[in-house]
Amino acid sequence: MVTGLALSAVVNVFFGLSSACAALGFFWMINGWFQGMGFPPCARSFTHWVPPRELATKMSIWNASTNIGAGAVVVMCGYLLSYYGNWRLCFFVPAAIAFLCAVFLWLALPDTPPSLGLPEVEGTQTKTAASDPGDWKAVAVKHVFSNRYIWLLAVANFFVYTIRYAMLDWGPTMLTQAKHLQLTHAGWMVAAFEISGMTGALIGGWLTDRLFGGRGFRSCVFYMALAGLSILLFWKVSGESAWLNTLLLCLSGFFIYGPQCLISIAAANLATKRAAATAVGLTGLFGYASTTLSGWGVGELVQTCGWDALFIGMLIVAAIGTLACALGWNAKAHGYGD
Repeated sequence: MVTGLALSAVVNVFFGLSSACAALGFFWMINGWFQGMGFPPCARSFTHWVPPRELATKMSIWNASTNIGAGAVVVMCGYLLSYYGNWRLCFFVPAAIAFLCAVFLWLALPDTPPSLGLPEVEGTQTKTAASDPGDWKAVAVKHVFSNRYIWLLAVANFFVYTIRYAMLDWGPTMLTQAKHLQLTHAGWMVAAFEISGMTGALIGGWLTDRLFGGRGFRSCVFYMALAGLSILLFWKVSGESAWLNTLLLCLSGFFIYGPQCLISIAAANLATKRAAATAVGLTGLFGYASTTLSGWGVGELVQTCGWDALFIGMLIVAAIGTLACALGWNAKAHGYGD
């Protein structure tokens, strides 16, 4: 985790030193690679320190950091541009913060309870595949690559992230062109989308542990179905009203960010602490692969067929994601008994 964060900071320094489009594109790509090194180690750490029955609640609280960070950096960069007028500071300052955080993690982040002389956390007492590469491969094959539920989560994650990035990346353009709202209003509305998403993830984690006994698939079925409904209402009901568009956009964010968080939690729980990082990495790979649809695909679709076609496409994506989650309805809460 420290390595990925430090390398991401280095790439941000290069961002600030560059101006060519090709260089910025290259650094954008490798920065995504290094940032992707953050989630799997976090998932692994959580499965060592948190019992399975509490994992969804605790990890949903942690997941809020992604929304908080995204909102904070937008505000910070706005002030940097307003007071100093230098866009390069929007890369240098976050890079410095990332370096400091990497040093803090190196000094403060613990590994496992036994490494500190503590007993295993209740409910996670399983053999650890730490030293034998052959043993690790057997664990990964059994708990991840031969686990049909992990593959279902990965497929579902592809469609969840397609909707998430389509709404997040194209939100301001959609709101100004399709809904004819002012760009300044659109920016705040997308920020509200993030905040409501954080709330949806927090409540989703709590509901998964308390109502569904840790079975993340079941929470995701309802979240994905309601995400599709909220997108339909946003398309057909909101019109050009700023307030109604904001309300329905927030509703969409609430239900989209629930499964965005819960899929990774379910993967970590099903794979157990021995293969949690591998499982989360696999589902994350499918999530990031969705940018082929949410990025280039959305642009081509809107340019060729218009915004209505995009909404129809997102409803189809939501339906497929709901089906993928429904197929995992009978999955266990975790894989620690296997």
